[in-house]
Parts: sequence; structure tokens; C-alpha cells
Amino acid sequence: MAIPQLSQEQLEAARAAATEARRARAELKTQIKSGQLSLHEALNKATKDDTLSRVKVVDLLRSLPRVGVTRSAEIMESLDIAANRRIRGLGRHQVERLKDMFS
Repeated sequence: MAIPQLSQEQLEAARAAATEARRARAELKTQIKSGQLSLHEALNKATKDDTLSRVKVVDLLRSLPRVGVTRSAEIMESLDIAANRRIRGLGRHQVERLKDMFS
């Protein structure tokens, strides 16, 4: 399959959309880090928004206070969540266990 040739305007629009998506995902993690959102609220928000659902679960956990690389890996392993899993790829039982762990 050939890569389509995009016009300059289409490239600019794609860049702007990608930048906005990165900002939205960063804002979600910042809100969790500052305590404005709990993990429960963030998961609910992300499941309703396609852009936010692409955040990796491990990055979401690392944005929590007192959760770093080691603790996030332990949490992911204990809940049987793959290290590269994104929020939209979680099963309903995995989401519930995450919410229960941090409620």
C-alpha cells in the first residue's frame, strides 16, 4: 500500500491535531500528578475520549504521587496488565481492579 501524498495544508492540519492530542494527554497526567483528578476519574474520562484512551497505563500510574518505575511495574504485574497496554486496551476486570487498588 502506497503512502498517500498530502498537501501542505493537510500536513499542517495533521501536525496541529497531533500536537493537540499530545497536549491533552499531558494535561491528563498533570491533573493526576497535582491531585485534581483521581485515578478513578482519569480512567472514566479516558474511556470516553478517544485521544485520552491512548495513554499507556504505566505512564498513567507513574503520574500518581509516590508511584515510580518500580512500583508501577509491580502494580502492572500484580494486575496481569502487559507493560505496553494502553487504557483503551484494558479489559473491564482490569479497569475495576485498578480502580479498587487506588480507591
